[in-house]
Amino acid sequence: MSTNRVLAFLELLQARPGLTGPELAERLEVDVRSVRRYVRRLEDLGIPVQAERGRYGGYRLMPGYRLPPLMLTGDEATAVVLGLLAGRRAGLTVGEGAAESALAKIQRVLPGTLRDRIGAVEDMVGLTTRSAATSRPSGATLLTLADAARRRLRVRLAYRSYRGQDSERTVDPYGLVFHSGRWYLTGHDHRRGEVRTFRLDRIGRAETTEEEFPAPGEFDAVAHVMESLASVPYRYEVEVVLATTMEEARRRIPPTVAALAPVDGSAVNGGAVDGGVRMTGRAERLDGMAQVLAGLGVPFTVVGPPELREEVRALARRLEEWTGQAPRC
Repeated sequence: MSTNRVLAFLELLQARPGLTGPELAERLEVDVRSVRRYVRRLEDLGIPVQAERGRYGGYRLMPGYRLPPLMLTGDEATAVVLGLLAGRRAGLTVGEGAAESALAKIQRVLPGTLRDRIGAVEDMVGLTTRSAATSRPSGATLLTLADAARRRLRVRLAYRSYRGQDSERTVDPYGLVFHSGRWYLTGHDHRRGEVRTFRLDRIGRAETTEEEFPAPGEFDAVAHVMESLASVPYRYEVEVVLATTMEEARRRIPPTVAALAPVDGSAVNGGAVDGGVRMTGRAERLDGMAQVLAGLGVPFTVVGPPELREEVRALARRLEEWTGQAPRC
């Protein structure tokens, strides 16, 4: 029995007392027998539910019964609200409208004075990060995969690729990663025979099996997802040699932008630059890559593609023109 369904049933009883079994079943998207099971579950927990028969009958909490209020201090309530606001903006929350409904429930059970002050925080706090315009994965999918990864149980996925192709996958879930407004699952894909990365919002169904899989050992889920994103196919393959050390290159270039490798001799003599650092990646627009290279602040040599050299030269010409037009200080 889904705990989420039971809680949703309890919420309906508090918000709309008197709903009939069929009405509750329709709202919860279950059958009437499930509604009766939820009633028994609440009664087992000591929450009395009345079932009134007749034309105007329905389910309601026993008259006079009230659930205990949510006891949060001002700091605790503020922390929860700020977390929901930031999570909604970043795309960290799951399910469409989940953050909004959670905020509404929290405000409904807070004492009046605290509710007003927390409402002021929600109304007046501005966030500088851009809102993540991405579809949210379902909470059930996230919880299923997290539980399976912790218990090392294989899962079956119904997955849709970025090309819109549907497939069934059997995956050993190694870990979940949230990055730039999206949730990702990384694990061994038995169909491809290798470790793959899947976007959670493209998973239509996730089912846990009883098959255990061996621990992946020293596996870094975050590093793998970053490397996978850096290798996403784009229009151009870029290769550049930077005249800097690996340490400095890693500090300046995120792993999602490009892969880094030392050129022979670059890591000797305590990290002194000899061969440099080879930067390889992919780009859809070369003018943007030229700007990235210019912003690194280190000398570089473009190995390919030739069009990138032209974009770097064009950027240099534009900067020279703009500098020449700037007023003297």
